[in-house]
Amino acid sequence: MRRALLLSLSFLLAAPVSSAFAQAEPPHAWLFGTWTGGLFPPPSNMTTQACFSQPVAIFTRDLVMRATLTDQTLVQRVIESARAVPGGADFRFAAAAATPGLFGTPMAQTGFGCPSPDELVVQKRGENTITFPGCTDFPYPLVRCH
Repeated sequence: MRRALLLSLSFLLAAPVSSAFAQAEPPHAWLFGTWTGGLFPPPSNMTTQACFSQPVAIFTRDLVMRATLTDQTLVQRVIESARAVPGGADFRFAAAAATPGLFGTPMAQTGFGCPSPDELVVQKRGENTITFPGCTDFPYPLVRCH
């Protein structure tokens, strides 16, 4: 009896996970990866290595990272919520802790040059092209690195 129970249990553990238990992809999964352009016109003949060595934006499940002209490292924004909208996605970011700036005054929150530093609207322009409409820090389209 015990052997039959163990055998049954081993079959259950080896069986594929049903789709009901599988974790669904987030609404912005189509954006996952590395993007270039945005700060400048997207280059038409950039090599894969060059694209990945100079990312402008990176989308992951929990973070959106962006390059700035004044920082050597990418600024990370934690995604509070993301929702799919027709032709794109809308993001709301968690408020970041205030960072002391020059003379101890708090630095402004780094966003994307959009009306709110804690929000980002992404518009899909093609299979591998997006824009951030209304965001002055990204006047040009971004293209996906391959």
